[in-house]
Amino acid sequence: MIETARLTLHRLTLDDAAFILALVNEPAWLQYIGDRGVRTIDDARNYIRNGPMAMYERLGYGLWLVRHRVDGIAMGLCGLLKRDSLDAPDIGFAFKPAFWGHGYAREAAAATLEYARTVLGVQRVLAVVLPGNSRSINLLERLQLSQDSRVRLADDAEELLLFSTRPIG
Repeated sequence: MIETARLTLHRLTLDDAAFILALVNEPAWLQYIGDRGVRTIDDARNYIRNGPMAMYERLGYGLWLVRHRVDGIAMGLCGLLKRDSLDAPDIGFAFKPAFWGHGYAREAAAATLEYARTVLGVQRVLAVVLPGNSRSINLLERLQLSQDSRVRLADDAEELLLFSTRPIG
């Protein structure tokens, strides 16, 4: 779907369940994104089916699997989500720790923002992040997103920082 100098981003399939099972149980995912209750391959398939695949069907976008272009190794996720409580799509990303610090998340997120703007015609992209997640905050700032406010995605949820791109026009 999307290619960069080093990466490909494409739709998840049920065949990606083993990677998803490992990723969503990484300590950083659990700390900064949350426990999705994915404990088995079947749970991972359900996560893919009811999350990204359902969003592709409904909106034409969602979280994409990020692979290295040369060797095809699955590295992480990056893409757009549409949450009912936010008025614009938000960008999400998560990578296995082995791929941190190499600019892969920035490359994938920049390509996602460009796709949102040029292909989907999205005027504004949001991002939500826990206040203590300095790596993600730094990445959002490097991508030229600015902190707007704080938000809760549900009544009982933790308060998150809300970032946004500047609207076009």
